[in-house]
Amino acid sequence: MTTTQTLREGQPGEGPAAHRFPVGLTPDEFKLAFRNHAAGVAVITADAGDGPVGLTATSVFSVSAEPPLLVFSISAHSSSAPTILKAEHVVVHLLADEQLDLAQLCATSGVDRFADTSIWTRLITGEPYFPAAHSWIRGRVVDTMSAGKSTIVAVHALQAQVPEAEAAPLVYHNRTWHRLGEASRLEA
Repeated sequence: MTTTQTLREGQPGEGPAAHRFPVGLTPDEFKLAFRNHAAGVAVITADAGDGPVGLTATSVFSVSAEPPLLVFSISAHSSSAPTILKAEHVVVHLLADEQLDLAQLCATSGVDRFADTSIWTRLITGEPYFPAAHSWIRGRVVDTMSAGKSTIVAVHALQAQVPEAEAAPLVYHNRTWHRLGEASRLEA
């Protein structure tokens, strides 16, 4: 088992952003630690003027109800990162199990995620979105923060489509897609 050590300050003149993590988990150990942490699946879309992009994320979570804020992270390795980080607005699609095909599409590298014009359109405000998503939230990017090889994006929710009927959420756990339902409910 690997243990982490406490942070040490950067060298003089490096400033507070230069904290170092001298000993830590390897990338494989870190991934293994999170493998048993289930996460909801979302698709994030944006268009900063060069055409629509989309990606699948399991890092979306709500931060505050007043004001309504959510965050997600985006890897620097994602082909969608430059556009999403330039965009003023994004659409975060919260997926149900019936949207597995959409999650897989936006998680696949090297494909045109918007080639099939029958599965997406634009909101009246111009952002690309997938109408089949169980629910979606359109928001304005209000802040970003560099975090390792990723960027954390904070979004102020402006508009949402929330369905009247419940659906089984799409969940990612241990490198596999899952659905939650009555059989998975635990009585407290």
